[in-house]
Amino acid sequence: MGVAGLVSVVFFYPYLWMVLGAFRSTRDILRHPLALWPEHADFAAFAGIAELSGVALWRVVLNSLGITGVSTALAIAIAASGAYALTRRPRALAFRLLRGGFLLAMMYPYMLLVIPVYIVVYRLGLLGSYAGIVLFLSTGPVQFFLFEQFFRTIPAEVLEAAMIDGATETQILWRVVMPMAAPVVATVGIITFLLNWAQWFPVLVISTTPDTYTLPVALLSLNGELGTDFQAIMALAVVTTIPPAVVFLLAQRRVMGGMTEGAVKG
Repeated sequence: MGVAGLVSVVFFYPYLWMVLGAFRSTRDILRHPLALWPEHADFAAFAGIAELSGVALWRVVLNSLGITGVSTALAIAIAASGAYALTRRPRALAFRLLRGGFLLAMMYPYMLLVIPVYIVVYRLGLLGSYAGIVLFLSTGPVQFFLFEQFFRTIPAEVLEAAMIDGATETQILWRVVMPMAAPVVATVGIITFLLNWAQWFPVLVISTTPDTYTLPVALLSLNGELGTDFQAIMALAVVTTIPPAVVFLLAQRRVMGGMTEGAVKG
């Protein structure tokens, strides 16, 4: 417990330094970078980030919540549908190519996808729109494989019984399989929310104006050519990290339990 507590303090210290740094002036931060407590509490940074790149902070927050929420819901639906189709028809060439494509996508960072992403979104006429950002964030290989591993554990007798009762494949998926996969759905939802909340690169590539910026992109924009306002960066970083930190703290047991269940049973 002593070692674990020491490691926790080491990892928590930078976050605490960031939170308290939001109340320290930039001059104070540069003069005493390793100091923790501010000499004088300064709330000017929170007033200064009320507008970012000409866009109100409340709109950027709503962008983050809306884009993350919608893309998470779509990611669950898309990944579950694709994983179910693959487990039902594992020998189909199209589904095998789909699975291979997801495996390939996991090997490449977003930086290498900037040109293809831009071209595809442009050809679809979604450049600079919320729909283009949401569509890109809705495709995740990690979610696909979590669902696939769980669906493989479902007894074939259950699916056959539903087919005998006259249910279609779509009805089997959403009325039989998905209720059974509730723990995995919760896990995928939480993981996707955390991943999509932190995404900045695809949002920056697809956006054409600051109106569609999310909090991570707005945080990046604070690094200007004329200098860096460290206090404003700390303040906006605090605002940016609060939602995912709360979600993770409330759902960490569910995430670990769902990951373990899918890994062990798969």
